[in-house]
Amino acid sequence: MKKSIIILAASLSLATLAACDSGAENAQESKADAVRENAETQADAMENKADSLDTQVDGGDSAAESKMEGQAQTVRENGDAKADMMEDNADKKVQ
Repeated sequence: MKKSIIILAASLSLATLAACDSGAENAQESKADAVRENAETQADAMENKADSLDTQVDGGDSAAESKMEGQAQTVRENGDAKADMMEDNADKKVQ
């Protein structure tokens, strides 16, 4: 019985260790986070600039504001997609 418990504990320890991220994987995921944050910062700046393009306080957006907000959304989505790809590639290298 004791031998079975020791074998089970050792197996669980090895399984847990195998599930941990490597230093290289963590570095890649940190780079992906930086890409995502950079895209978010760029998109926020674009949206702030877009707000300044519409000088009327009428509840509607001007064409220029709408266009820039669309571009900001594209920047955000592209940054997320690139970061997701980087994280996926980091996970594949570990397997």
